[in-house]
Amino acid sequence: MNRILPVAVASAMILSASPALAHARLVSATPGNGATVTAPRTISLTFSERFAAPFSTVEVEDSRGRVVGMSKTVSEDGKTLGGTFGAPLTAGVYRVTWAIAAADGHRMTGTYSFTVR
Repeated sequence: MNRILPVAVASAMILSASPALAHARLVSATPGNGATVTAPRTISLTFSERFAAPFSTVEVEDSRGRVVGMSKTVSEDGKTLGGTFGAPLTAGVYRVTWAIAAADGHRMTGTYSFTVR
């Protein structure tokens, strides 16, 4: 009986700490990874938790590595990073590079591509 209590307490501590160990992750994007779309005017990346907007970025490059100009936005709930392009994107492959500073202080980064037809 004396051995069960320490194991139960340790298990409870580990299980209750698990959510705090999780990091923000990209849960959806429009256009999405590998998507083929027609002349998008916006981009939107939604994360699993709030991020620090001043320390978070999204950048879109064309197939020649040129950065596409856009005005950046952050949703009211602080979980979606997006942007509106100055003009609809033309045909080609585009690379999205993002970086966020999660509420827990961890910096998360990623890249993906989509195609405009």
